[in-house]
Amino acid sequence: MQNTQQHLAEQDWNQSRLSDEVRTPAMKLWQYDQPAVVLGRSQHAMLTANPALSQAGIDIVLRHAGGGAVLVGPWMLSASVVLPASHPLVTPSTARSYQWIGDLYASVLAAAGVKTHVLSPEEAHAWKQENRASSVEWACFGGLSPGELVVDDRKIVGFAQVRKRNGILLVAGILLTNTDWPLLCSVMGKPEEDAATLARCTISCAEQLGRELSVTDLAASLGAALEEAIHAGE
Repeated sequence: MQNTQQHLAEQDWNQSRLSDEVRTPAMKLWQYDQPAVVLGRSQHAMLTANPALSQAGIDIVLRHAGGGAVLVGPWMLSASVVLPASHPLVTPSTARSYQWIGDLYASVLAAAGVKTHVLSPEEAHAWKQENRASSVEWACFGGLSPGELVVDDRKIVGFAQVRKRNGILLVAGILLTNTDWPLLCSVMGKPEEDAATLARCTISCAEQLGRELSVTDLAASLGAALEEAIHAGE
């Protein structure tokens, strides 16, 4: 599968699942051979306002979930989860809806030796207040939200979602190895200082462990845990 097709397939899968009423929960994991920048819903206008983005020599992909820009690539394992609006895991609170998946990711990563902490809404709010001046808000991994996973306040798993009457989409990304933050900042036309900030406020599984994880084993464990969670009680 070519690079462009690979990245677009993920967004097509997400969109198609929400095009009609979601009656059955589903999930899919995604890995990437090559990097691409995925823009959040609020950033779509950037392509029109800044034509240089589409000429940056790297795929620019639009997603319908919220949040900031994400640099996907070999350093990331992503997941898409769709749930019926009436599913027991769907809560009225957008922030609280991440709690179950945050706990699940923490459990899977702990079994692989990566110890993380799931942020409560109160902790995420406090972090934003303390780091307002230094946060990189345009990048997904430049800030913290409730339910996301950290290691000593450094983000390792990020979430975003789409909520519709006909269903809910949750997307998640784990940083497996160190991310090419300078590449993301270059593509987005952001200063070099932002790349340094992103490196300081994030951490990968490899950095936390001192070695690389088996992506195959992690994907198998994560996929099995997600399938069990979304189909529990059926």
